[in-house]
Amino acid sequence: MYWQKRFDSENLNKDIEEKIKYIFEQHNGRYGYRRITATLRDSGIVINQKKVRRIMKKLGLKCIAFSHKSRKYNSYKGTIGKIANNKVNRRFTTPVPHQKITTDTTEFKIYSTNDNGKLTIKKAYLDPFLDMFNGEILSFSISNKPNFKSINDALNKAINITNDCTYRRTFHSDQGWAYQMNKYSKTLKNNKIFQSMSRKGTCLDNSPMENFFGILKQEMYYGKVYKSFNELEIAIEEYIYYYNNKRIKEKLNWRSPVNYRIEYESKIA
Repeated sequence: MYWQKRFDSENLNKDIEEKIKYIFEQHNGRYGYRRITATLRDSGIVINQKKVRRIMKKLGLKCIAFSHKSRKYNSYKGTIGKIANNKVNRRFTTPVPHQKITTDTTEFKIYSTNDNGKLTIKKAYLDPFLDMFNGEILSFSISNKPNFKSINDALNKAINITNDCTYRRTFHSDQGWAYQMNKYSKTLKNNKIFQSMSRKGTCLDNSPMENFFGILKQEMYYGKVYKSFNELEIAIEEYIYYYNNKRIKEKLNWRSPVNYRIEYESKIA
């Protein structure tokens, strides 16, 4: 009789199940039980991670976790200009917004068919500038081929955004050909910005950027086929907005990069 009453009783977790499902769908399946728990707690609902994980399993809510290994895009073309010292030297944290900025280029593939039905593979390239203070993407450019104009456009946007920093800024990158160019170095120098470069062939010297690329591709690229440059461009733009404004991080006290910066600015105002 005890178990019969249990089966016949109302589902006591109905409200919380609906909230969990709503959060999961709101983030397109990108949130696992940790982020959902943090979101619930932030809204005033006290709940532990084990219960959230148990409910997600019951509802069949599984976080997207595509994995895919491909050849990493390498912009290194030898020494064609000046190599800057590694001023960051894996010190990736800073208590000041807009002080330490890092950049890199990553490659995407676009699969389409021509008039004869033959599969063609085209490529696209993303050049973002990331703030090491909170992981926020300050500026970015997307192009259909590696070119200096795309990088330079994103660079100038990042410089304008970070002009409010009261400390001398440092812009970090790898030793890619564009970052060695005299025009790139001169732009930084004219704005009194230190230039820093990773050591040759050492991706860990720029791990914040590598980490962002991994998250970006896992959550919006791997497992999906993009058939045009425009389709991919829109998807990247939408994801970066989501990443900056909505995607919470444990190391930011379960805040999104933008909200974390806003809270910091309100405290020192």
